[in-house]
Amino acid sequence: MIDSRTASWGALLLRLSLGVMFIAHALLKYYVFTLPGTAKFFVALGFPGPLAYVVFGAELIGGAMLVLGVYARWVALALVPILIGATTVHWGNGWVFDAKGGGWEYPVFWAVALVVQFLIGDGAFALKRSRAVTA
Repeated sequence: MIDSRTASWGALLLRLSLGVMFIAHALLKYYVFTLPGTAKFFVALGFPGPLAYVVFGAELIGGAMLVLGVYARWVALALVPILIGATTVHWGNGWVFDAKGGGWEYPVFWAVALVVQFLIGDGAFALKRSRAVTA
């Protein structure tokens, strides 16, 4: 049985962690790799270059929405395709993320954590709560 006294705190901690990670990845693309550099990298991987700008925006805005708790469960679900794309990039490198080129376990774990956020809800201190999911 779920302990309702602590479940919303767990969801908050997960939501904040996911949001900060997305913001950090967006800022890495902006400040370190630059957006044009990220676009060139996307092209080298076989993705359309403009997709890099879409991913950057989704990571930055989605991360901020997670941190603030604005429709967090739906934002988490909307961000899953980004991690599926990242998984496809790392799939051929093997399991361990510290392998050359990075492995696929990190983006898969991150995608699963997003799905968990969707399933458990917004958590404590959400500014705009998502509608409940009905089974």
